[in-house]
Amino acid sequence: MEFIDNLPSMDLMRSEKMTFVQLIIPVESAHRAVSYLGELGLLQFKDLNADKSPFQRTFVNQVKRCGEMSRKIRFFKDQISKAGVSSPSHPSLQPDIELEELEVQLAEHETELIEMNFNSEKLRQSYNELLEFKIVLQKAGGFLDSSKSHTVGEETELSENVHSNNNYSDTASLLEQELQAGPPSHSGVRFVSGIICKSKVLRFERMLFRATRGNMLFNQTPAGEDIMDPISSEWVEKTVFVVFFSGEQARTKILKICEAFGANCYPVPEDMTKQRQISREVLARLSELEATLDAGLRHRNKALSSIGLQLTRWMNLVRREKAVYDTLNMLNFDVTKKCLVGEGWCPIFAKAQIQETLQRATFDSNSQVGIIFHVMDSIESPPTYFRTNCFTSAYQEIVDAYGVASYQEANPAVYTVITFPFLFAVMFGDWGHGICLLLGALVLIAHERKLGSQKLGSFMEMLFGGRYVLLLMSMFSIYCGLIYNEFFSVPFHIFGGSAYKCRDATCSDAYTVGLVKYQDPYPFGVDPSWRGSRSELPFLNSLKMKMSILLGVAQMNLGIILSYFNARFFGSSLDIRHQFVPQMIFLNSLFGYLSLLIVVKWCTGSQADLYHVMIYMFLSPTDDLGENQLFWGQRPLQIILLLSALVAVPWMLFPKPFILRKQHLERFQGRTYGILGTSEADLEVEPDSARQYHEEFNFSEVFVHQMIHSIEFVLGAVSNTASYLRLWALSLAHSELSTVFYEKVLLLAWGYDNIIIRLIGLAVFAFATAFILLMMETLSAFLHALRLHWVEFQNKFYHGDGYKFRPFSFASLIDDED
Repeated sequence: MEFIDNLPSMDLMRSEKMTFVQLIIPVESAHRAVSYLGELGLLQFKDLNADKSPFQRTFVNQVKRCGEMSRKIRFFKDQISKAGVSSPSHPSLQPDIELEELEVQLAEHETELIEMNFNSEKLRQSYNELLEFKIVLQKAGGFLDSSKSHTVGEETELSENVHSNNNYSDTASLLEQELQAGPPSHSGVRFVSGIICKSKVLRFERMLFRATRGNMLFNQTPAGEDIMDPISSEWVEKTVFVVFFSGEQARTKILKICEAFGANCYPVPEDMTKQRQISREVLARLSELEATLDAGLRHRNKALSSIGLQLTRWMNLVRREKAVYDTLNMLNFDVTKKCLVGEGWCPIFAKAQIQETLQRATFDSNSQVGIIFHVMDSIESPPTYFRTNCFTSAYQEIVDAYGVASYQEANPAVYTVITFPFLFAVMFGDWGHGICLLLGALVLIAHERKLGSQKLGSFMEMLFGGRYVLLLMSMFSIYCGLIYNEFFSVPFHIFGGSAYKCRDATCSDAYTVGLVKYQDPYPFGVDPSWRGSRSELPFLNSLKMKMSILLGVAQMNLGIILSYFNARFFGSSLDIRHQFVPQMIFLNSLFGYLSLLIVVKWCTGSQADLYHVMIYMFLSPTDDLGENQLFWGQRPLQIILLLSALVAVPWMLFPKPFILRKQHLERFQGRTYGILGTSEADLEVEPDSARQYHEEFNFSEVFVHQMIHSIEFVLGAVSNTASYLRLWALSLAHSELSTVFYEKVLLLAWGYDNIIIRLIGLAVFAFATAFILLMMETLSAFLHALRLHWVEFQNKFYHGDGYKFRPFSFASLIDDED
């Protein structure tokens, strides 16, 4: 035990020792002190104003100002994105700027940009109107020319029809009546010309027809060019229309319908001379507006480019300032209103750094009063903080996803670094597939710096974060694949020749004729001659099933041993005597003994039936084992182990609750009326200080909890051991899938003497290998390995009811979006 106590402590085994500290900061140096602590990132502040709403806190106005500045920066970012102005990846260094000065600059830039946008929108609207007018003049002028030529050609025919038909005035169309009457008059045919969105034309025409009861002529033609909408900045396809009608009432209806459908109406003179004159004026105005718009756009893009140079710096400054004021809102004013009082947690190793940082803040702010930093006691459980690096952080995240470790609790991530990728490889073992995964992991690691500075999608971000997990998974997969002797399901004679050969010359069919052993066993892994033999599946099933049980029992024993180190670390001898010892006895009396039988059977080559041995160990422990006896003294040993397992169950259940009850009664016996504390230390003690805190003892609750824990362990010992058989099942499934794709796809296609069929077979095999074996099977094995660690391993010792250490740090704000 002294040897264990003298071992050096492991950083990742236990969380960092934390201490509860109090800061008393003068008001004039509060902002600088909190800023410096944010740069250090080793102090987690406690919210002393949790009972107040955000609007009741001291620095609410500063937080609002920062929020408003963030809104303006987001507005600039949106405008830069819409304009397509490229921001430099490495902005030029600019001198530091104060928050008040930045606020003024942002307001000026926003006002200027809003004014430019407004002017640009107005100019664009005028330009669009002139462009539409030009198009309407061109298209509607064509309609009017065609109608005039049509009039001259048919005038004679119309007059003859009028004289031969007395009722013509009742049945003639509006256009024909106008033509008969001669020149247009106030009551004759008129027209309205304009332009409308193409998507609305059909509904627009129907509405006009119904409103005028069919007394109108509707002509339309495509505009020929798209027009930009000044509001949405999208190109819209439009159609030019001309509506011929008669009467003032119809004109009023048509104009109202045009307004309702958003159609723009433009006056087109019938005189061709006037049309040409107006067209020339419109074209001149359009060229002027184009020049004005281009100049305005260049000026706006130049302003946005100058903003983009400093946008990142402004964003970081505002984000930092907002974080500082949010943290200051967690502090309380003291009685004199001249100092801010803050409390929080920090690692013990960081105390010197924090004190040095606070002294620097006092000096830089020219404060006459220094910042007081002192350690306090607290009844609260400290946060959990593990110092990780890029290699261990992914494994720590796997453990934390189940639950954050309690303070100073043994950390499963220390062992997960090795056991997790190894159990994955047991299910995934194929050194061909392992090489593929290894290449992917090496690519991610080689581009680590480049990918780390980019924004990745959710899938790629997850893959990049677990690059070192993928690296070890691939390396262990190659190792297990060499043991299974599988390269895309094909065995190879890597470590020498096979130990088996054919019995005679007719032994070519390994499915019907057995092999004989003629030399020493294959030096490493499975002998390649097992491949294709009639006993291949029984042999590999037996091997992998027994191996799964051995690995499972070993890992569960490791979990129970870690519960011993937890109990020893926290000084709980009760847990060692009445929890660790009976659990070890129960698990190893049954499944430890099964593991022993497996190893003995492998070593001796016995034909004993282990199923029969384990079943009759419970049903008939005194019966003779017969041919199933593996070693001398097996039967009495089985009886002793069975009795030990039966004794271990009440040992786990009963002693601990009664001993806790006895200790509680002894601790508080005769203390119903305690002596009043009158010392100054008792009077001045604070609510969150080191005053000893005792929870109320409830015997029934403790007993029920212990009973649930005992039943869970006993049943879990059986179910968890069976759960490790998933190692065998998934390994078998992976191997069989690889074999099917190899034999039924690749070899089948290669049997044809056709290059196209071979290429198709190769493509199907590559697709199946990449997407089914390398993606789906990898995910499946990953999830099963995750379950084995979370449930079967960690439930033996891991409580996982702590909370993470989240210090105030500017580094954690980098990826946050306001």
